[in-house]
Amino acid sequence: MTRELPPTAGLPLRLTDLWPGRAPFAERVAAWLDVEQLQLECSGTAAMVVALSAMHRMRPQRDEVIVPAWTCPLVALAIHRAGLKPRLCDLAPDHFDMDTAELAALAGARTLAIVPTHLAGRVADVNAALDVAHRVGAYVLEDAAQALGAMQGGRSVGLTGDAGFFSLAVGKGLTLFEGGLLLTRDPVLRDAFQASRRELIQDDARMDWQRALELIGYALVYRPSLLPWAYGRPLRKALASNDPVAAVGDDFGPDIPLHTVSNWRQAVGARALARLPDFLAATRKQALRRVARLRQLPGLTVFDDAPGQQGVWPFLLLTLPSESARDEALRTLWTAGLGVSRLFIHALPDYGYLRDIVGDASLPNARSFAARSLTITNSPWLDEATFERIAGVLERAIAG
Repeated sequence: MTRELPPTAGLPLRLTDLWPGRAPFAERVAAWLDVEQLQLECSGTAAMVVALSAMHRMRPQRDEVIVPAWTCPLVALAIHRAGLKPRLCDLAPDHFDMDTAELAALAGARTLAIVPTHLAGRVADVNAALDVAHRVGAYVLEDAAQALGAMQGGRSVGLTGDAGFFSLAVGKGLTLFEGGLLLTRDPVLRDAFQASRRELIQDDARMDWQRALELIGYALVYRPSLLPWAYGRPLRKALASNDPVAAVGDDFGPDIPLHTVSNWRQAVGARALARLPDFLAATRKQALRRVARLRQLPGLTVFDDAPGQQGVWPFLLLTLPSESARDEALRTLWTAGLGVSRLFIHALPDYGYLRDIVGDASLPNARSFAARSLTITNSPWLDEATFERIAGVLERAIAG
């Protein structure tokens, strides 16, 4: 294979982004988002650990965090790292949002925070989480890891709840290879987050060098001509070993790095940030056109924005009518180099390495969503003819 598309639409870096220097990265992102302040951490996961640790110190009698049962496994690991217990809420039928009736039943006196999640750049129903949280005295922490630049009601996501965080990992639009941004409109929480950072985050020269090398590698390799080696070969090896968790990169260990972000990586991000608004506008235009095309396929659900929302589009998230139809489509598409993949392989209790952290539960909607969902890259490198090829495979898989 001479060409491979990435599973998500990351912003390509330029070699000029890698020049030495320093820049006020978090301040520039805050100005772009029109928010008062952003706190830079080494990953979205680290930002979540910092936020939850601060919230727990303010309300030490509360030790449970409610999250969707189908979400990134790092969410459960972050909760555990903060010394707290995840509580899993099943999804609404055929949706990534939490079921509101179950959420209300789960929340109580031990609930520290509820975590609505803006998956795939789509905007979650934060107001439903707020209604429940305010009744029981809990915080709402928006997981906007995949939604930097998304808007709700004309302002950035992360501002409807008590706090929110973004990820700057590879594939999520703007990247420092790893990085995270934490925001809140509450000055008391802002002070608490900074105190939590002082307690938890340390300088780490080894990680600085590792991330710098990884970021240089990303700048050099993130292109269709080199991704067969960097992404496609590990993907096919994992699938040949019947290990879909490794294929999508869900095979996380228990260690969560908690360190500072070097001035040089911040400068790289600040230079790339200047191109991000135009990139998001172009990928949004492309996505809306392709969502309309996919909606012509009976039985397929593709997730879009509701009125008042303007999400971002790293990839298209969709569900097929059955697991067998989804698997039939993936048999052709997953290893074809076309940017078709899966997001999270399992509901959280079904990851072996999380069994000591999350308890098993009856989660029919989350397990059904995991079994029927797939993603299509929204990279500008996916041309119209190739997208039509993907749509044709989906149509045949649904028809059976």
